[in-house]
Amino acid sequence: MKPNENRPLAGTRILVGRARHQAGSLSASLRSLGATVIEIPFIEIRKPQSYRPLDDALKNIRNYDWLILTSANGVEAMWERVRKLRITRKNLEHLQIAAIGPTTKKAIVKHGLKVKMVPEEYVAESVVKGLRDKVNGKRVVLIRAKVARDVIPEELRAAGAAVDVIEAYETVAPEKSRVRLRALMRNAVRRPHVVTFTSSSTAKNFAELLCGSGAPPRSDGALRLRSGQAPPRPHTDLRKVKADSFSGIQFASIGPVTSATLRELQMPVAIEAREFTMGGLIRAIVLARYAETGKS
Repeated sequence: MKPNENRPLAGTRILVGRARHQAGSLSASLRSLGATVIEIPFIEIRKPQSYRPLDDALKNIRNYDWLILTSANGVEAMWERVRKLRITRKNLEHLQIAAIGPTTKKAIVKHGLKVKMVPEEYVAESVVKGLRDKVNGKRVVLIRAKVARDVIPEELRAAGAAVDVIEAYETVAPEKSRVRLRALMRNAVRRPHVVTFTSSSTAKNFAELLCGSGAPPRSDGALRLRSGQAPPRPHTDLRKVKADSFSGIQFASIGPVTSATLRELQMPVAIEAREFTMGGLIRAIVLARYAETGKS
C-alpha cells in the first residue's frame, strides 16, 4: 500500500519502544497517519531503591533557588512524593523551574507550577546554555533518572552553582521484551520498516535486549544498573544480528544525543528529528517514508 496525503504512513510497520504507559500517544499518532504500529517496550520505569534522597530534598526545598526537571517521568515521580509528604504548592512557589522541553513543561504546569525556562533545543547542553549566567551562587536541585548524562550538573557547578542531583526513578530493560523483540526481528514478513528511539536509554536497551545474553532473574523481572555503571554493550553478536535482521529497517531518532548513542552501538541513523519532540520525530518519519517511496 502506497502512502497518500491523508495517510502518509500507510503500508509502513513501525516499532515503538517507549515504556508501556507512555507509548499510547505516539502509537495513536502514527496509526492516525496509516502506520501499522508494533509495541514492544525497550524501557520500563521503576521506583528508586530508596526515596530518602528525594524526600530529604523535598523537605528542604526552601533551601533551593532553582529546580531542574528533565522528563515528565521525573515530574510525576517528584509529585508522588510531594503528595506523600504533604508538601503544599506554596512551599514550591519560590522556585525558579527549568524544564528540558514542552512535554516536561506541560507535566509541571499540570500541577499548578510556573516554568521559568525551557531551552531552545530540548537537550542538556541547551539547558546549560540557558542557565549558565543565572546560577552563580545559587542552589540548584536536579531531579532525574538514576543513570543519566552529567552535562547539566558539571557545567552548572563550573558556572558557580551548588548542584544536588537527586535520583527520582530508574529506567530498566524489561526482560519480558527480549523474546518478543528477537522473534520480530527474525521474521522477514512482520519485521518493522522503522524502529523509533526516543532517548539514549531506549537505544541501549534495544541493543541489550536484541544482542545481550540477559541477566540472572531478579524479583522485579528487570535488568538494573548501578549508579554510574555503563550499560552493557553488544560485541561481535551485533554484527551478526545486523546482517540477519536489520535489512530494510530504518532507525529513527528523536535527536542528536540519541543518534550519537545509536552510532556508538553500530546502528546507523536513517531518520533524525529536527525538533526534538514526539511531533518532530513523527514529521521526520513521514518525510523519510515519502522519500523512500519516491525512489521506488
